[in-house]
Amino acid sequence: MVTRVERSESFGEHVVARLESDLRAALRRKPAHENQLAGALRTLCPHSDRLRAALFAAFEVMVRRGSFGRPLYGALARALAESGDQRGSAFFKKALEVDEPGTFATISAVGLSSDPALTAPLARLAGSRHAHIAFAAEIARIARGESAGTQIASLAPRIKESHRIALCAELFVPLTWHTPLAPTVGAALAVLREDERHLGRWLVFAEVAVRAGDGTAIAQARERARLGPESARPAWSLVAWALSANEPPPDVRPTAELLARLSDRPSADRDTTFLFRMAHRRASAARPMLETLAKSSLASEAGLRAALHLARDFGEARWLESLAACAQNARREGLRGLAAAALFDAGDRERATRVASELLSSRQVSTLAWGALLGIPGRKDGEVFVSESRLRRLQFGWVE
Repeated sequence: MVTRVERSESFGEHVVARLESDLRAALRRKPAHENQLAGALRTLCPHSDRLRAALFAAFEVMVRRGSFGRPLYGALARALAESGDQRGSAFFKKALEVDEPGTFATISAVGLSSDPALTAPLARLAGSRHAHIAFAAEIARIARGESAGTQIASLAPRIKESHRIALCAELFVPLTWHTPLAPTVGAALAVLREDERHLGRWLVFAEVAVRAGDGTAIAQARERARLGPESARPAWSLVAWALSANEPPPDVRPTAELLARLSDRPSADRDTTFLFRMAHRRASAARPMLETLAKSSLASEAGLRAALHLARDFGEARWLESLAACAQNARREGLRGLAAAALFDAGDRERATRVASELLSSRQVSTLAWGALLGIPGRKDGEVFVSESRLRRLQFGWVE
């Protein structure tokens, strides 16, 4: 199961009061920035008892109203489940009784929880006549250590494409950041991969399988990189490399089109996340594109991330000044928090910490959240602030 974060009040009255106010307003009327608020609440929840209490109250309201389809609901459910606090047991039980929408978000949250009160309702859901619901519930039971998963492979062939896409985003992407599943999921994930045409989603299913101890996905990717259609071989070679912990990166220059195909997000999003995976592992083929992004636009998340990796992973200290300038630029209010966190990760901790105090008065909830994180005392050596999960939640509002 996930490691529980020690409870404390890690940031000041102003931050908590602001988030409580935004949460109350969101319950009255859905705000334009709901996704970013949801991401901030999920990210900061482990660090404040008072904020967690506000999340429980809001969660109860949303369950009573049946607001299961809102991004805010999914964020609250997962944050509270991960916290280990069992005050919401009755409302999680009620939410598990709902067929659609929001079922995957609820099941995903329960899979991250160790609350024993949810064992029986989750087991009942695993017997649903709807294959996608039964499949998701069984995956959650495996994640909780309550099922050996012996029946999971028989459900996988009955999963429709639309449900497979939702399962990837709602259930399996969060699992790539948590405790590995049991090896018995390998056969079921192989079925999902066989039906999957989107390479980024294929990679998610493969990553979960590899972390569970199933090596067939790596073998498949290597075979396709060697024998597949020539136009697809570069992409498959990158997939095989991503799944292998110690292999040197292939000599493949990333392009915008290739990166979009390797993202679990829809290709239309033009998501460049895979580039930064390459950069984190110091793949030299990523460097030209990183330099292009950093030079052309430090007014975007991609440009800031590129500057971070160039400074930290490729030793180009000149990008520290660019990150510091963005962190202090009021015209880039939505990016200042990310820039400060990137500055911290790139090694300039003193300047990043100094800027963080200024961010706590920002009107942008994501910027405020980054500032609050940077101001939390007792940082661990080697802690990375600009992690993939934090960036997705805080900056993009992708609340998995």
